[in-house]
Amino acid sequence: MNRKSNLEQLDQVNEWDVVIIGGGASGLGVAVDAANRGYKTLLLEKNDFAKGTSSRSTKLVHGGVRYLQNGDISLVIEALKERGIMRKNAPHLVRDLSFVIPSYDWWNSPFYGLGLKVYDMMAGKLGLGPSTILDREETLALIPNVNQDGLKGGVIYHDGQFDDARMAISLALTADQEGATLINYVNVENLIKENDLITGVCFEDKISGEKKIIKSKVVVNATGVFSDAIILLDQPEAKPMIRPSQGVHLVLEKSFLNGVHAIMVPQTSDGRVLFAVPWNDYVVVGTTDTPINETLEEPVALESEIEFILQNAGTYMTKKPTRKDIKSVFAGLRPLAASEDNKESTKEVSRHHKINVSTSGLISVLGGKWTTYRKIAEDTVDTLQAVGGLPERQCNTKTLPIFGYEPHSDWEDPMHYYGTESKKIKAIDHEKANLSLSSKFFITENQIIWAIQKEMAISLEDVLARRTRCLFLDAFETEKIAPQVVSIMAKNLGLNKSWEENELSRFNTLIKKYQL
Repeated sequence: MNRKSNLEQLDQVNEWDVVIIGGGASGLGVAVDAANRGYKTLLLEKNDFAKGTSSRSTKLVHGGVRYLQNGDISLVIEALKERGIMRKNAPHLVRDLSFVIPSYDWWNSPFYGLGLKVYDMMAGKLGLGPSTILDREETLALIPNVNQDGLKGGVIYHDGQFDDARMAISLALTADQEGATLINYVNVENLIKENDLITGVCFEDKISGEKKIIKSKVVVNATGVFSDAIILLDQPEAKPMIRPSQGVHLVLEKSFLNGVHAIMVPQTSDGRVLFAVPWNDYVVVGTTDTPINETLEEPVALESEIEFILQNAGTYMTKKPTRKDIKSVFAGLRPLAASEDNKESTKEVSRHHKINVSTSGLISVLGGKWTTYRKIAEDTVDTLQAVGGLPERQCNTKTLPIFGYEPHSDWEDPMHYYGTESKKIKAIDHEKANLSLSSKFFITENQIIWAIQKEMAISLEDVLARRTRCLFLDAFETEKIAPQVVSIMAKNLGLNKSWEENELSRFNTLIKKYQL
């Protein structure tokens, strides 16, 4: 996956079958499916792959216990099925994680126990394990840091966990392997039309400044929360189709959970659920659901959201987190598909996806969630076959292994998410293979070189936020190692001191958004 050679391919193809705008979960999923079905596929991403929503989730691959509460049964069934497929096709990226719901009322455990038995039944053969009602002692043994005052017992159930940005990069590599062409840091400025039908796109390379016109039989808008901006290029009078909602997460040291099990708080002060999830030797706590009017590329957590999470998490923990305990804070915008009247609160808006086709042929992927990315892609490619007049071909992604597929991944290995590629990364320089640049999290010089050479990392942010997850784990520690990382990048990219200083300056401005 090389940006320079991918740009050169643009001059060798007169007309693409499919051009996808957007390199998040949906866009990358469509690229994998379309390329696998044999269509000439091009994906264009304005920033870096998964720069937006797709790197800012709660890191869960789940059916959605909350959606079951809301009565959205069809979404839960679909998501549970896709959870199983994701786990099967990417065992190096998705694993089983057990969740404990602590109960402080005698009736709560049987109530949630019954609901979760239904959840298990819906998963069928793709289930990850049975849910079980726990007594007080069993609950404390599993989550020792839970508030003991009034604790009656709990329920344990199973869902999936993954690293969202690493999954996105692996999907990009899968699409590349299947024959798709992917380019990051290109901004689509216009849609090209002939006789009122879309026949291509015009984009600007944000690095070179060069502009290009690309012809395509069909164009897919998979830009998530920015979908309305692309729709307006097609239909300037169109009503908004996306209703953005902000979700915020706080990252704490693992001592706040003190165990391998996640906690699910079934009822917060605003009626949502709250998760405290172990992740890479840290704990991710979230999330919020705040309606947002402005769609920023780098959304910022509101003070009220930070306080909400601290207060609700503190209610259930013996060691209560404070602002000074927060190692990193990150915010993401959910691209919820707008309903007709938009009257319900964002937490009540369905996470189902919609595929919209305009009169000029623009296909827009609206809504959805990470867990159902593969099904979203299947539905989109089924649609674009008809819109683009492409030969009908069956979807094969239910059984398509994700790049790096390693069925016996050792999740104790901090490089497990590379799967089969981890041996190649360690081979770059054997002496430096296990030498981490930090004592707080794992990042080696070999990984930085690999990110540049094989994973299309362009900037310091690409390496520290998405190829590795340093920025999301501990923004303060990341600030300390950033000068060393940018120096390694400059050396391997053949860039001068001026680039190094500018890149570090840009990154230090960004990092403040992740620090309190």
